[in-house]
Amino acid sequence: MARINRTFVLTLLIAASSIFLLFQLFNYRQYSSKNGLNTLSSKGYLSGKEAHWHLLKKFLGLVHKFKLPVFLVDTASLNLLSQDAVLYRDSQLKEPHCSFLCTHRDFTTFALLGNLWKYDAALLDAAAERGLELLEIHGKDPRLNSMDDLTAKEIPLHFLFRFNSRLVHVVVLYERSGKYLWHGPLRLKGSTDRTYAPFAKLDFGRHAGAYDRPELILTTLDGLDVRIPKNYTHFLLEHSSSRFLECRCREAKAFYQAYPEDTSTEAMDFRMRAKSLLHLASKVLSVLGVPFWLSSGTCLGWYRQCNIIPYSKDVDLGIWIKDYRHDFTQAFQKDGLPVKHKFGKVEDSLELSFQGNDVKLDIFFFYDEGDVVWNGGTQAKSGRKFKYVFPRFNLCWTELMELKVRVPCETEDYVMANYGPNWNVPVKTWDWKTSPFNVQENGVWPVREWDDVIQVY
Repeated sequence: MARINRTFVLTLLIAASSIFLLFQLFNYRQYSSKNGLNTLSSKGYLSGKEAHWHLLKKFLGLVHKFKLPVFLVDTASLNLLSQDAVLYRDSQLKEPHCSFLCTHRDFTTFALLGNLWKYDAALLDAAAERGLELLEIHGKDPRLNSMDDLTAKEIPLHFLFRFNSRLVHVVVLYERSGKYLWHGPLRLKGSTDRTYAPFAKLDFGRHAGAYDRPELILTTLDGLDVRIPKNYTHFLLEHSSSRFLECRCREAKAFYQAYPEDTSTEAMDFRMRAKSLLHLASKVLSVLGVPFWLSSGTCLGWYRQCNIIPYSKDVDLGIWIKDYRHDFTQAFQKDGLPVKHKFGKVEDSLELSFQGNDVKLDIFFFYDEGDVVWNGGTQAKSGRKFKYVFPRFNLCWTELMELKVRVPCETEDYVMANYGPNWNVPVKTWDWKTSPFNVQENGVWPVREWDDVIQVY
């Protein structure tokens, strides 16, 4: 009798457990269906790609509801888009799949055009309704920085939507006065959970970045409608060298307190003409496809005082000699900048100078030499050669005179090499043969070569 009772109890427990498990499975399927997680793998649970696809579907649902102007900037995903035929074939697939948006990483990155979107706090509640956690990263708006007001308000810079261990990173791009797009760095506050996301692995946020505004197209990837840069190959190239440096407004303000700004009519007029020349030179070099950076006094002015130095009387640019083109002079002359002089040759100490509207444009070509780089100088009346040596450097973007331009990332090292440890003290009397901290004698051009290496117009 006791054995029968035990068997009955055991059977009853097994039946109750089975009913409970079926009830739990039913509830889970109902919850999953409601939240868009109704695609299971053969083992009965969401695979990595399926889970990520459903996260993206949730996120793009928010995009549609709030009319967020977003586009795909994920480098791993864009690298998979090799040809239009691939996109076309993908757009014909009707079943949920994840070939492009789900990569080897647990996150996908989109950009949000901040100037076309008004912040809506309801986004947080809508994300929560979809089971998404949302972390917002804010920072100061550098567009409001000025010499008189350094108390810029905070703006949204990054949004991170998380579901379980998967992430959608949204980087906010704002239009700056130079008509380019900028995003801020991702800086965590003290109370932020460092385990919320793989911050060190994210494509955007290690530093600020700058981009040209891309043309966007709407396409279908993995069954989801997304916008992508039409020329995504160019966008990827931009991303690889997108680092942006802000002008040091606080230091510039301190500089002007020590050395009051020249606001004379002559100084203001020079700055306006220098701005016009800089914009024109940038336009010509952009058409030629030649990258350049601010060099010598123009670089010093940007770094020290966020402006053109009025007593410099010229605009100085640097270009790698490998980027030299034989149609340089013709291109500048076509845009109204006649050549003033040409010193050196492509193999050694090349330097070009063009005459603007009472402002001279000097282009210095830089050469690699082991651990250093250098540009040359030539004295026309004697044929003496000079070399100006700099530590190797990378190039970053910045803004000067409402123009997106490059500067050496290691700006202080660059400036100090040229102007010495007292670079922050104005020097109005300058001899290009003796004053630079990094100048070296470099021989004399043979007289027989003077007609080729010393051309003054």
